[in-house]
Amino acid sequence: MPESSPPSSRPASLCVFCGARFGTDPTTRETAVALGRMLADQAITLVYGGGGVGLMGLVANAALDRGGKVVGIIPRFLLEREAGHPALTETAVVDTMHERKLQMFERSDGFVVLPGGLGTLEELFEVLSWRTLGLHTKPIVIIDQGGYWKPLAALLQNVVEGGFAERTHLDHVAFVDSIEGVLPAIAAMPRSVGLAKRLDRV
Repeated sequence: MPESSPPSSRPASLCVFCGARFGTDPTTRETAVALGRMLADQAITLVYGGGGVGLMGLVANAALDRGGKVVGIIPRFLLEREAGHPALTETAVVDTMHERKLQMFERSDGFVVLPGGLGTLEELFEVLSWRTLGLHTKPIVIIDQGGYWKPLAALLQNVVEGGFAERTHLDHVAFVDSIEGVLPAIAAMPRSVGLAKRLDRV
């Protein structure tokens, strides 16, 4: 079960959710590399899904090349598909996707989201849902360089306007348009649990 971490404006570790593919926009690759370098330069441990492919591999390689610490959490079946990174600081092999996500959560002080597919969305929405339930107060930052996540921002706004989430729940996730905005957004993000999730009784 997730638990709240003590407030801190400077994370020791950040979990990055991102795609196992490169995507069609070349600038996305540049952003992934810049993020990995920034984490290493700031002595922030990168925690991620342990892959050596797509944006995942680019972020990890960039951090490692800069002398950063990189922790990968990967299910055994993905290792068998040769999707794992061979040279991380630490690799934790787990049995299920559920264990993977829980370990990534437990070993991180916050979350940064790059472009990705269905797996990235699943990871994001799980930690965001836990946040709205008051199970943790860790910051969540989405890097929207190039506008990939604009439809997601609109969807979250629509969920609130449609009456299925509190407006304050939008404060639990920050959208930034550059790497430079990540750490300031983390420092500025509210660390209180916030309003309890309202339930409509029948």
